[in-house]
Amino acid sequence: MKIDYQKRLAAKVAGVGLDRVKINPEKVEQITEAITRSDIRRLIKSGAIEILPKKGVSRARARERPKRRGPGRRKGGKYAKIPRKRRWINKVRALRRELKIMKQKGILDPRTYRDLYRGLAKFESVAHLRSYVKREVLKEEV
Repeated sequence: MKIDYQKRLAAKVAGVGLDRVKINPEKVEQITEAITRSDIRRLIKSGAIEILPKKGVSRARARERPKRRGPGRRKGGKYAKIPRKRRWINKVRALRRELKIMKQKGILDPRTYRDLYRGLAKFESVAHLRSYVKREVLKEEV
């Protein structure tokens, strides 16, 4: 039995989409006889035609996500998040680590290592240290 018309009419009467209209399979005969809007309203009230609740988008995954921490969210000056001292500590540790690796690989002899270790303050980054070693120290050996 075709009940497409009744389903469409029920959706119109309830003001919902076709997906939210559920028809009770036990009362199909009753539903096929319904042809007017008032018949459909009566069937909705009796429970032969059910209007399903609205499906929402779950916020669960959004709640799990960490709070945004990009540069646009940050407030305060350059040294508000990471103080000058902490930046210095991080930089010096990285430079010392790099020097140690260069010494272990045999790129630097003990004397050059000691000279560079003492003058670490002049290097801005590990990349700067590497370029200096490549340019100045290795040039002397060749």
